[in-house]
Amino acid sequence: RDLVRSRGLGDVYKRQTMSEVKHYKTDPADAVSIFQKVAYGFGMFCNNLVPAAMGCMVIVLNLGLKMNPVLIGYIMSLPRIVDAFTDPVMGYVSDNTKSRFGRRKPYIFVGAIGLGVIFALMWRIGSGYSEMFYFWFFLFGSNLLFIMNTVFATPFIAFGYEMTPDYHEKTRVMAWANWLGQIPWILTPWFWWIMANDKFFDTPVIGAKNLALWVGSAVVILGTMPALFCRERYKAASNNELVKPPKLQRVLKHTVEFFKGFVITFKNTAFLKICIATFFLFNGFMMVAGLGMYVLIFFTFGGDQVMGGKYNGLFGTTSALSTVFLVIPFVSMLATKIGKKRAFIVSTLISLFGFVMKWWCFNPEYSSKYVIELPFIGEIQYIILLPAILISFGIGSLFTLMGAMMGDTCDLDELNSCKRREGMFGAIYWWTVKLGMSVAFAFSGHILNATGFDVELGVNQAAETLFMLRLYDIGVPVFTSIIAVIAMVFYKINEQRSREIRTELENRRGKAC
Repeated sequence: RDLVRSRGLGDVYKRQTMSEVKHYKTDPADAVSIFQKVAYGFGMFCNNLVPAAMGCMVIVLNLGLKMNPVLIGYIMSLPRIVDAFTDPVMGYVSDNTKSRFGRRKPYIFVGAIGLGVIFALMWRIGSGYSEMFYFWFFLFGSNLLFIMNTVFATPFIAFGYEMTPDYHEKTRVMAWANWLGQIPWILTPWFWWIMANDKFFDTPVIGAKNLALWVGSAVVILGTMPALFCRERYKAASNNELVKPPKLQRVLKHTVEFFKGFVITFKNTAFLKICIATFFLFNGFMMVAGLGMYVLIFFTFGGDQVMGGKYNGLFGTTSALSTVFLVIPFVSMLATKIGKKRAFIVSTLISLFGFVMKWWCFNPEYSSKYVIELPFIGEIQYIILLPAILISFGIGSLFTLMGAMMGDTCDLDELNSCKRREGMFGAIYWWTVKLGMSVAFAFSGHILNATGFDVELGVNQAAETLFMLRLYDIGVPVFTSIIAVIAMVFYKINEQRSREIRTELENRRGKAC
């Protein structure tokens, strides 16, 4: 057996062939109860609900309030730059906080309430204002929203990494969280269909007001549940100092420690590979997320917004249901058999094939030949929904497997730094994602304009515009998915090495309870 061990911050690993991998049974003491998994999952529901709702409702600014897509792209991107830089600060504060309620819970509780209230309020606006008024109003509101999202999400994500030290139980925790976190992706794709349907609301703008109130209420109620019902395993296990009221010397000390921790985190090569894979896979998807609806409305259904909204809802719901009932169980099982890395690569390649299939399945000359009648829904061109099932393997597996891998890298970091720094790792992980999202959303408006799309033309879009919409919708995520697969080929922490790291940690400081 060829054993290679390196004690650097990121490359501690043992190489083994598939036949040499030894599987370990989860100790009952390491198991997380179903109740706590569900409570944590409700937090993930809220963590996904706000960006999912925002992404589906922002189309109101273009098709409802006639804003330039470039300005909308800036509204979606600029707050995420602020969000990306506040995340590491929040991660450091959470890691270094000690209270009788824990390191994470106080921020999760307060953040969920603030997040829900701000989201509901920022959509309380009517028609008739200038384009620049809408731009500055939503830009200011979005910045407040994402600052509060940092207060909630950064400690919440870190909380999940530390709920169990077991290699496979980490995957199960993330599977439950991702399972419940998929519910927003079932619901939000229908938002435009609801907002644009005059049977429900007089205008899409009025529809947005009402939907925002429901979204905000759900975040306040469900987002506080992890703080109320989950147990912090490492709340007393950190060697970090208590954050006290600021004095100059203390502020300088923590500033130095913050930047030192920031640099050390990026030296973890296993962590960097996770970040790179997530950056390209997720942000490639997000860059063209809105184009699919434009393709459905203006290419597949010739400008019919209600039909386009209906199929966008069906597509999103099919994708989310596939994730919940197919992808997450399949990937969780596959990860226990062949490892998290290989499971991720397999899932991403399936997703890549799904994007390619959209070229034919979204074509009206082809899709109109495959029709079935469904109760309550009516006539459905079901071939349009086939890519949704395949595409769901990419994003559906991403946060289940990456969350579990992040737990392993945090253990590796503790082995070298003697500190539990889930907050910093989670914050920097999402820092890279959000910087990418900022770029993705900024480019999304330019991409839409680059296709030649003109909202004033309505159904009379040029043939070249429709071609470019389809090309960008497929080509961008295919390209970024390939990069993500290449990055994960070089990820090295497997089950055996994770077990070794845990054994060394517990020999050093005992079991965390």
